[in-house]
Amino acid sequence: MTVAGFAETLARFGAGTPVVLCHDDADGLAAGAILARALAGTPHGPARVRVIGRGESAWSDAVRAELAAGPPVSGLLVTDLGVQAEAILSGLPTVIIDHHVPRSEPAPEVATVISGYGSEPTPTSSLLAHRCATALIGEAGADPLVWLAALGAVGDLGERASAAHFPDVMARARRSHTLKALREAVSLVNAPRRASRGDASPALRLLLRASGPGEIASDTSPDGDALRQARAEVKDALEAARKVPPLFSGPVALVRCDSPCQIHALVAQSWTHRLRRQVVIGANAGFRDGFVHFAARSAGVPDLIAFLNERAPPLGPDDQFAQGHRRATGGQITRETWNRFASGLGFGPEAMA
Repeated sequence: MTVAGFAETLARFGAGTPVVLCHDDADGLAAGAILARALAGTPHGPARVRVIGRGESAWSDAVRAELAAGPPVSGLLVTDLGVQAEAILSGLPTVIIDHHVPRSEPAPEVATVISGYGSEPTPTSSLLAHRCATALIGEAGADPLVWLAALGAVGDLGERASAAHFPDVMARARRSHTLKALREAVSLVNAPRRASRGDASPALRLLLRASGPGEIASDTSPDGDALRQARAEVKDALEAARKVPPLFSGPVALVRCDSPCQIHALVAQSWTHRLRRQVVIGANAGFRDGFVHFAARSAGVPDLIAFLNERAPPLGPDDQFAQGHRRATGGQITRETWNRFASGLGFGPEAMA
């Protein structure tokens, strides 16, 4: 679906407040902020933004109940949270803006899907959100928000890939902002979700009010302090985890990084340069009670979702497995499911949770 479907679905929003549901990383938060700030200047706004954080799903009964019990919702904008067939709230106009591998596809009457998946290069959710904002409020109105699209792109793709694949957006952002400021803002915005509290709301508040990445880096409010404190905590946890040697079984290198901080993806990525032939799995049994969160990365395997699915254990209703991108995937599964998974990979007691 092209961004033309965005305005068409917005036109079906009813009475009440539009609600933006977004992921808690830099790309998801930037996408949520773009949509909220664009809607604020239209008859549809202002919008309410709800960050979907640690252990949550927009399609869960808990989130459905929260939305149904709150103030009237005119429609939903769901970004960077994946795509699946079920309605979040039945009968409510819904737009899904995403770039991950779809888990399933909703019927057109359930949701309008604006997806970057399958496009080359694949635009991030924040880049798609900015295209939607441009369709809604025009290029002149959306141009002050282009730095948010660039921030999200750098957060997901890195500086080089963002500049190579989306040069127009990056060039427009760099007219008023430096790459150094974008890099620093990405680091700070990503920190709260990775820290032990897992509360990305300070980052969202800054993205909703800042006029550029430099304001995020220099912010001295409690929100800015929260970002810097979170980054320091994550840095200490990551330094400790990088000292843990990997375990090996066949094509898999497993690194245990049990921590209340969300560092498993960073740990896995850090080992791929030295273990180029392996699929590196960073596994964190200390992140959430009763669960093991894990991330898979590889320099040599192009489709990690397929790799994991070929080795998947029997899954329970609380398990999320092999989600995300082909080159960057993982999951959150119960300890019992993890133990079956690790055993199936050929690991012994040292890998069990």
